[in-house]
Amino acid sequence: MANVKGWLPAIARFFREVRAELKKVIWPTRRETTLYTAVVVVSVAFVAILMWVVDSIFSKALTLLLKV
Repeated sequence: MANVKGWLPAIARFFREVRAELKKVIWPTRRETTLYTAVVVVSVAFVAILMWVVDSIFSKALTLLLKV
């Protein structure tokens, strides 16, 4: 039980420090969050389409190569 008594203050101090650090964070506004989310969605869609095009090109090239 003596070991547990040493853990409780350490855990309490940890959560106090976490709370203090979270107060220092500059949280993004709703507009910024929406804008950043849109940028990520558009970027992912662009990369997905790019990969699909490159994959299609390689697939056609391999098909033509194997038919020979």
